Amino acid sequence: MSSEIDLAKALGQGGNEELVRHLLMRFSQLLPPLAEDFDWTAPAYRWVKRAYLGTELGRLEPVHAFASVDIDRLLYVERQKNLLLANTEAFVKGLPANNVLLTGARGTGKSSLIRGCASRFFDQGLRLIEVGKEDLRDLFEIVEALRSRSERFILYCDDLSFELGESGYKALKAALDGSVATGGSRILVYATSNRRHLMPEPASDNLTSKLDENGDLHPGEVLEEKLSLAERFGLWLSFYPFTQAEYLQVLDRAFEVYPVPEAVRTSEELRLEALQWAIERGGRSGRVAMQFAKLVSAREALKG
Repeated sequence: MSSEIDLAKALGQGGNEELVRHLLMRFSQLLPPLAEDFDWTAPAYRWVKRAYLGTELGRLEPVHAFASVDIDRLLYVERQKNLLLANTEAFVKGLPANNVLLTGARGTGKSSLIRGCASRFFDQGLRLIEVGKEDLRDLFEIVEALRSRSERFILYCDDLSFELGESGYKALKAALDGSVATGGSRILVYATSNRRHLMPEPASDNLTSKLDENGDLHPGEVLEEKLSLAERFGLWLSFYPFTQAEYLQVLDRAFEVYPVPEAVRTSEELRLEALQWAIERGGRSGRVAMQFAKLVSAREALKG
């Protein structure tokens, strides 16, 4: 900003200083922000594409309104939680740590665990960067943008899946091969997916598998290619649908966030309605429980 003011003064000797300053500020909005002006105090960032003078460039944008999660409140994912916390703690302390792939049932806490880890270790210098699947081709640009920083970064890819040949697939595979380029021990990838191997797996893929002379199974070339990406994640965490009892327990926890009168919350009618809600939504999960709690909480509040 000071350079713009100085230039405005130099150009505005004829009394048009305010006009020149206004034009310079409008023009500056068409250009990427200067690196020295970037805000590194946010708990999380997002890699986004913006158009500047007809050219699309990627850049980091701070996320100050971060949807933090109290990781201790997540139920029925104790093993996954402990493994992810241990891996993340090792990472922030500069010890060897793995890229992590979290796979399994929808709404069972995969993304919440990652955001909970980011919240837990923020004071120790951990930052989260969300990268969309379509932007994975920019991984090396992201690493370059972080080169001079001392913090440690988790590149977070949510709901990740690919079709064969997608550019993001090849970029991520190459990045994981090289520990995210030259990011070294300061950058890891945490990804969530509903697909264990991140790729579609039609039955035809298995037709080219074969047994060798020792009876060992060897996948065919297509299947081998699909497995190769997932295998580059050193830690796999699997998530499963909740049982009915677990779902109702999670619902009780959800009602602590979205209050409902106790007489309503503990009624048999509401329990049956909650189970019917889960059936209609296609499964029992923490996400479904939270959505039902919001519905009931608002409904009761409107009764006034």
